[in-house]
Amino acid sequence: MKILIIHTAFIGDIVLSTPLIKKLKERYPDSSITYVTTPLGATILRNNPNLAEIIEYDKRGEHKGLKGLLLLGKRLKYKNFDMIITPHRYLRSSVLTWLTGAPDRVGYDNATGKLFFNKKVHYDKNKHEVEKLLSFVEDNHYKYYGIELFPGKSEKTRIDEIWSENHLENKKIVALAPGSKWFTKQWPLEYFNNVIEELSKREDTAIVLIGGREELLLNIKETDKTVNLIGKTSLLEVAEVTRRCHLILTNDSSPIHIASAWENTHIIAIFGATVKELGFYPWSKNSQIIENSGLTCRPCGLHGGKKCPKGHFKCMLELKPEMVLEKIEERLNKITL
Repeated sequence: MKILIIHTAFIGDIVLSTPLIKKLKERYPDSSITYVTTPLGATILRNNPNLAEIIEYDKRGEHKGLKGLLLLGKRLKYKNFDMIITPHRYLRSSVLTWLTGAPDRVGYDNATGKLFFNKKVHYDKNKHEVEKLLSFVEDNHYKYYGIELFPGKSEKTRIDEIWSENHLENKKIVALAPGSKWFTKQWPLEYFNNVIEELSKREDTAIVLIGGREELLLNIKETDKTVNLIGKTSLLEVAEVTRRCHLILTNDSSPIHIASAWENTHIIAIFGATVKELGFYPWSKNSQIIENSGLTCRPCGLHGGKKCPKGHFKCMLELKPEMVLEKIEERLNKITL
């Protein structure tokens, strides 16, 4: 059986789909599973043993526009897939599903272009995103499927070198991920800098800063206790970093989901414009969410926005550094090296 998954959303969404890959392989053990995603999405899926092939859908390059979509559709049709699963709810992905000519084309019942599917799965907005994705594979019993990421030898060697160069082997490691694509998902940078300043006073602790190239311009504080890896690592290297950390402090962004792959990494997630009920909270029991739950204006959108609609930004500004530091210290003091 030849199965294709089409998902070209944000990195966090791709990470959250890894339990679906595992469940599909368990349900169809003799199947060959291919995954179509963005070039960046392809990098986080590398080394997954349950995938036979990863195909890049470069919407801004090779496959730009209608011509590019038809070109990729033609390529996929030649592969004669038996089943297409399309969690991405946007029109291009729906059309691409139809272009494959596969006999079974499965997508959400609220997708744009749902007419291109011949089987529809109910999109239950009350469930966690992972649970929504797992609903693509029918079963009669519940089983927990965790997020799976697979840093390879090159990623592990690179992080080994960083750990050795910065003498991190016998330290309590805290990762900080201060970035987000959306302003209203960003805890104020000065608050992050305050956390760095206070944690740097601890002799037993080191701080690793992580993020993509888009965060390079952040005026993040650096001390003799910080290792700044922002813009210097691949996504699987970030995964390996989070695997080795004792704790990560992050906004509601992709590092939440990357860190959820590791049961020993404690996640402290700061939610501002968004809320847990939207379904994108940490898929890890070793986690906690810090939020200003007393505001009636939350959530103000699924992804946040470029500015606070109310103009006060209380959802983040009222989450003071002292409150977050207390949670971090409480956790660090329980760790024995």
